[in-house]
Amino acid sequence: MDAATVSRKLKEYICRELICKADYPLQEDEPLITGGFIDSFSLAQIGVFIETEFGVYIPDVDLTVQKMDTLRQMTARVLEG
Repeated sequence: MDAATVSRKLKEYICRELICKADYPLQEDEPLITGGFIDSFSLAQIGVFIETEFGVYIPDVDLTVQKMDTLRQMTARVLEG
């Protein structure tokens, strides 16, 4: 799976399900939590989505604002496996 596909699927999920604006032009380095778009509890939902969609389990210790605040960080974490 390539970075563009992972990023696109994450963006679609985040915009549709968490931000509730499917057409929001979310940028790769736009801060989601520190920018006020989602709260830290949404990281658990993102973790479940990543596991379901990509088959990658992300431990709770990695579901942090420091490690998962942007689409780019999330994409990189998925690709790490």
